[in-house]
Amino acid sequence: MLWFYFLPLVMSSQTLMMALPLWIAERQKRTTDISKDDDLTTGSCDKKTKVQEMQRYFGLLPSGELTEETLAVMKKPRCGLSDVEQVGETVLSKKLPIPALKAQKVFRRAWKLWSNVTPLKFRNRIMTVADIDIFFYSGDHNDSSPFDGRGGVLAHAFMPGLHIGGDVHFDSDEDWSFNSTGINLFAVAIHEFGHALGLSHSSDSGAIMYPAYNFDPNYEPQLSFDDVKNIQKLYGVNPNFTSLTSKRPPPKTPTKCDPYLSFDAVTELHQEVLFFKDRFMWRKHPEFEETRVSLISSLWPDTVPANLDAVYENTWENVVVVFVSGNQYWMLRQLKLEEGFPRSISTLGFPSRIKSVDAALHFRDEGYTVFFTGDECWRYNEEQRLMEGSPMSVEEQWPEIPTPIDAAVFYDGTYITFLLEPFKMSISHKKKFNPTKFTVHLH
Repeated sequence: MLWFYFLPLVMSSQTLMMALPLWIAERQKRTTDISKDDDLTTGSCDKKTKVQEMQRYFGLLPSGELTEETLAVMKKPRCGLSDVEQVGETVLSKKLPIPALKAQKVFRRAWKLWSNVTPLKFRNRIMTVADIDIFFYSGDHNDSSPFDGRGGVLAHAFMPGLHIGGDVHFDSDEDWSFNSTGINLFAVAIHEFGHALGLSHSSDSGAIMYPAYNFDPNYEPQLSFDDVKNIQKLYGVNPNFTSLTSKRPPPKTPTKCDPYLSFDAVTELHQEVLFFKDRFMWRKHPEFEETRVSLISSLWPDTVPANLDAVYENTWENVVVVFVSGNQYWMLRQLKLEEGFPRSISTLGFPSRIKSVDAALHFRDEGYTVFFTGDECWRYNEEQRLMEGSPMSVEEQWPEIPTPIDAAVFYDGTYITFLLEPFKMSISHKKKFNPTKFTVHLH
């Protein structure tokens, strides 16, 4: 016997009935193993072009090669729309993978995000026919889009239409959760319900309709400016839209051409220069002209916070990347968080009056890092892991530079670029710093 949960979708005088039957099916799992050693010689032009298209879509360097980072994105959990294969045929029923009442609550929250910005409304009602059915399936479930077991495709939905049009299917083999311990059901449901309402994937990395799963435990999922604009084109605007979104307006993904744009942090990383803003980053590589925005979590999932204050690559620690946000800092090696982090910035030697830093500038050859706080700068010895002496004024070290500083980075190993607030300036000049001006106290 199937258990049904029904929701009518009301828009003006039109009513769409939505049933959420939580039905489970299973079959033998299949696996897909993608390797960087896969042969790209047969039809290499077409394959390389496809890889480049995918890399551009996800904000990667469009080399056309199956780099480690490209493979990581290809294997990342994602939506299954337009990602189909025909495999298997056995269908059996089993228990729901998550508590039904909790799933209902999550689905209500997800639908509410869409109804807050459109004239759509949802109400509970017992019915035998609905426009949208929600299922949990395993493997092949006879819709030409079989699930692939844990990881890979998480769910898929069908655009509005007859029969299975508008239906939403979740892979019951996934480790579904209501937090960040597994695959967050709320984040995936919002995305798939967008498809059920008629939205396609978005290339905006900050949008709910972006195809890759990028749940950030430090960020409550919400519709982006792009999501709202597209759904309102289909259904119109909620009369109460302004009041419903006044406290938390739909965020707009920053663009590099925005004259109001300022950066939170900038750093060199290998051959690239990375620019950070809120949840986003841009990656500038010397061999590629294109610079696209992507989520910080797409490269460092679940480890690096948003709204960073400073970032630098510590080459004295065998290429360790240090992230500073507020009064804490994170140290990562090969994309993995080092044990015991995050830590308080006081462990670097800052006095209690320093609650955060504005920027950091790492001197590779000399082996030290300069931290900027207001109109002061501090020198940290990376080899000895020691803050050297008292702070100096930024004006004394770099007389041309106004404070506070947003970010600082070396360019071409010779020039230092200081980034300041919008409408001020970006100043570059030859590398200079006088460490002898620091007063060192011996204990």
